[in-house]
Amino acid sequence: MFAIPEQFSAASKANIEAQVALLTSLSNKVFEGVEKIVDLNLNVVKASLEESNAAAKQILGAKDLQEVLALTASQVQPNAEKAIAYGRHLASIASSTQAEFTKAAEEQIAETNRKVVALIDEVTKNAPAGSETAVAFVKSAIGNANAGFEQLSKSTKQAVEVMESNMATAVNQFSQAATKTASKASKK
Repeated sequence: MFAIPEQFSAASKANIEAQVALLTSLSNKVFEGVEKIVDLNLNVVKASLEESNAAAKQILGAKDLQEVLALTASQVQPNAEKAIAYGRHLASIASSTQAEFTKAAEEQIAETNRKVVALIDEVTKNAPAGSETAVAFVKSAIGNANAGFEQLSKSTKQAVEVMESNMATAVNQFSQAATKTASKASKK
C-alpha cells in the first residue's frame, strides 16, 4: 500500500524531467530556426548591397534619361524574383521549424501518456475492491485527453497546410504581377 505514493512521486519526477527535456529540445529548435533566418537575412543584405552598387554604377554611367529608365525597368523582374525566392525560403524555414516543433511535442506527449497509463495500470493492480468505476473513469479521461490532442494535432497540421498553400498562391500571384509589370516597363 505504501508503494502508491512512491510511484506517484517517481512519476512526477519523471514527468518534470520530461518537460524540461521537451523545453530544452523546443528551445534548441527555435534557436536553429532563428539562426537560419539570420543567416538568410545576412546573405540577402550582402547580395542586395553588391547588386545595388552595380546598379548605381550602371545608372551613373547612363548617357541619357532613356537609358536610365531602361536600366531601372530591367531591374524590376529580377528584384521581384529575388523577393519571391526570399519569401519562399523564409516560409520553408518557418515550416520546417514548425514541423520539428510538432514532432518533438508529439513524441514527448506520447511518451508521457505511455508512462501515465503504465502508472495507472500499476496503481490499479493494488486498488481496493469496488474502485473499478473510479479506475475506469480515470482511464476514460486519459483516453479522451489523448483523442483531444490527436484532433488538435490534426487541426494544426491542416492549418499549416492551408497557410502554406495560401502563401504559395500569393507568391505565384505576386510573381505573375511582377512579370506583367516588368514586361510593361520594358516596353516603354
